[in-house]
Amino acid sequence: DSRLRVIHRDLKVSNILLDEKMNPKISDFGLARMFQGTQYQDNTRRVVGTLGYMSPEYAWAGLFSEKSDIYSFGVLMLEIISGKRISRFIFGDGNKGLLAYAWESWCETGGMNVLDIDLSDSCNASEVARCVQIGLLCVQHEAVDRPNTLQVLSM
Repeated sequence: DSRLRVIHRDLKVSNILLDEKMNPKISDFGLARMFQGTQYQDNTRRVVGTLGYMSPEYAWAGLFSEKSDIYSFGVLMLEIISGKRISRFIFGDGNKGLLAYAWESWCETGGMNVLDIDLSDSCNASEVARCVQIGLLCVQHEAVDRPNTLQVLSM
């Protein structure tokens, strides 16, 4: 476990760039904070970032930690799988956003309904289900229920 931790606080699709080999690179560290030693969370009165990607504890109370970035990562995963932006996703009667739809799909079909229809013929169903599951674990409402970075990497 690293002694120095960087909390990005604004992970979103537009802050992930691809190099010439399609390797992702995280950009825009303007809101990032660094933690050292045993410090693992902080809070702020000035909440900044992008709605939809913000964890509930950060959006409502200004509390941020590694688990805040994990939440954003989960949103990113679900966006990639679905091919839809969280800010533009509305399902059914117009009251269901991407996260609610993904949870419902997970309960009903193991997450396969979340998959972008254009990708359905070229994907392994068990891999898609696992990715949806990881995304949903990362967007748990309570930070304590979300995995940490090392746990996500081991999944």
